[in-house]
Amino acid sequence: MSPDPNTSTAHPGGEPDTGSAAVTVQVPAKVNVQLAVGPPRPDGFHELANVFLAVGLYDRVTARPAERLELGCTGPDADRVPLDGTNLAARAATSLAARHGIEPAVRLDIEKDIPVAGGMAGGSADAAGALLACDVLWGLQTPQEELLEICAELGSDVPFSLVGGAALGRGRGERLSVLEVGAEFHWVFATAEGGLSTPAVYREFDRLTGSAAPEPQPSEALLAALRRGDAEQLAACLANDLEPAALSLRPELSRTLETGRSAGAAAALVSGSGPTCAFLATSAQTAEDVAGALREAGVCRTARTATGPASGARVLHDRTDRTATNRTP
Repeated sequence: MSPDPNTSTAHPGGEPDTGSAAVTVQVPAKVNVQLAVGPPRPDGFHELANVFLAVGLYDRVTARPAERLELGCTGPDADRVPLDGTNLAARAATSLAARHGIEPAVRLDIEKDIPVAGGMAGGSADAAGALLACDVLWGLQTPQEELLEICAELGSDVPFSLVGGAALGRGRGERLSVLEVGAEFHWVFATAEGGLSTPAVYREFDRLTGSAAPEPQPSEALLAALRRGDAEQLAACLANDLEPAALSLRPELSRTLETGRSAGAAAALVSGSGPTCAFLATSAQTAEDVAGALREAGVCRTARTATGPASGARVLHDRTDRTATNRTP
C-alpha cells in the first residue's frame, strides 16, 4: 500500500548537505497484469488502463556528493545504459534540483538487475530510485505528492516505480490508484536477447489496430482476483493489448510463451512492451519448474523467479552525518 501522498519520503534534514557520504535506494521491477490500450491521443500518447504489480527483481541506485552530475552503471547489459543526460536517473536528479533551486552535484551509481529495455520498467525504476536517493542525500524532504509530479513528468511508469505494491494507472499510466492484493503471487520472467523499443511497439500496435482500439477499462474480474489472492483466477484474466505488436516485431517470443505454458505455468504473457515474457505460477515449486524448463529449452537468455507485490523505492543505506531512519515513499 502507498501512504498518504502528503507525507514526506525524505529523512529529517535542512539545507542540501554536501558532506553526506552516500544514500542507496532499492527499487523494483514491474509486470503489467493488465495493459489495456486505447487509441492515440492528440498528444501522441495512448489512454491506458494499466494494472501494475511490483515484483522482487531490483535495481539499486546510490547517490553521493560530486562536483557535477556523474553517472555510472554496473550489472547485466550495463553497456546498453546511456551515461549522459538522456538517462532517466540523470533527468530525475536534474528535475529535483531545479525544483529546489540547487545544482545537481551528485554521482549516481546504478546497479542493474532489472532487464534493460525488457518491458519491466528498469529505466523508470532507476529514475524513481535516483529521485528518492537525491532527495534524502540533499535533505530536501520533498512531499511524496511533489515527487510523484516529477515522476509523471519523467515517464508514464516512473510514478509506480516510486510507489510499488499494486496499482491501477490511468491516463498514460501516471495517475495511480492503489490496489489491494490478498496474497503473494509467484512469477517467472524469461529475458530475451536484445530489447524492444517501447515507441516502436506502440507504433506497431497502431498499425495493427488502426482506430479500432476501444477506450481502455480495467477488468473487474482481475481486480477481484488480486484482492482475493487467487492465482488461478488471476491467470484467467491476464491481458496485454501490446502483446500482438510485440510478437509481430519479435515472432520468436511465441515459442517462449508456449514453452512456459507447456511446463506448467498457469498463464503467460509478454511483459509490457516486451520482450521479457512473464509466467504466473500457482506455487514456488511450479515457478522453479517452469524456469528450469525455459532454460533447458533454450528459448530465452535467462529465466528467473520472483514474487509480488514488492515494495516501492526504499532507502537501504543512508550513511550521512544526520539522524536518519529508513523510510519508504
